[in-house]
Amino acid sequence: MNIKLIYTRLKADIDLIEQELERAVGSSSTILEEASVHLLQAGGKRIRPVMLLLGAKFGDYDIHRVKYVAASLELIHMASLVHDDVIDDAVIRRGKHTVKAEWDNRIAMYTGDYIFAAALECITQIDNVEAHQILSHTMTQLCIGEIVQIQDKYRYDQHLRDYLRRIKRKTAILIAASCQLGAIAAGAPASIHQKLYEFGYNVGMSFQITDDILDFTASEKELGKPAGGDLLQGNITLPVLYAMEDREMRAQISSVHAHSSREEINHIIDRLKNSDAIERSHVLSRRYLDRALKVLNELPPGRHRNSLRDIAYFIGKRKY
Repeated sequence: MNIKLIYTRLKADIDLIEQELERAVGSSSTILEEASVHLLQAGGKRIRPVMLLLGAKFGDYDIHRVKYVAASLELIHMASLVHDDVIDDAVIRRGKHTVKAEWDNRIAMYTGDYIFAAALECITQIDNVEAHQILSHTMTQLCIGEIVQIQDKYRYDQHLRDYLRRIKRKTAILIAASCQLGAIAAGAPASIHQKLYEFGYNVGMSFQITDDILDFTASEKELGKPAGGDLLQGNITLPVLYAMEDREMRAQISSVHAHSSREEINHIIDRLKNSDAIERSHVLSRRYLDRALKVLNELPPGRHRNSLRDIAYFIGKRKY
């Protein structure tokens, strides 16, 4: 099924989640509400809520219950983006000014904290201890991932396992929790929601690797920000790790710092794209995608399983 058809079929439920997001970020503080709504209106693919809704289809589906969990997970994702933009000194995200650029770092940090708190408040609508524990663990791991990324900036001697552990915490766990918590909110048995977690984890790993590839191969218009931004900010991604196996490339990449010129970054991007680093990164992304699809085949067949498969293909193979 075309990915657009999946979104069309779920549109009414996605609209309810959007309404819940707007309600959740409402505040008596004008600045906090304006900053939160600014981020909300920047949009996004809403991949996590959609996967959560499809996970809930494996149980007793009730959108008026599930929407609170979906909003909570998306709020956590939104909050992490606000904090990311402060750390990376990012001015543009999704083609629009970031919260830190529109206001300042202090407002952005408190906005991120406020949205995190709104996520916790939202999940209280669900009376399920396991769901609360999973959400808390997810937030903890996400924060650890952010700290590790800061520690790893411009550290060119890191290994593949460092990168994989970092993207697991920053991206994969949140997508895994989205799939799992949808099923838990719908009362699906453990045998189902645990498989959905495993599926979401592997999809999430493929998703982040693909994102890291696109940071070098997509245009600035497609990215909504300059290409090669991760490298300039000192984030060592999979294509960079593979490219640095070449001694000459390693010397050139290792010289990058926060004040490197755009000309220098563009030269590295061109060389990296002409190496085997991009294709090798695609190979690992596809490996995680294959694992996700193998797990998915162990779940009960039906339209929602097919939809999850189509989303997995979209995530793993998108060109942007």
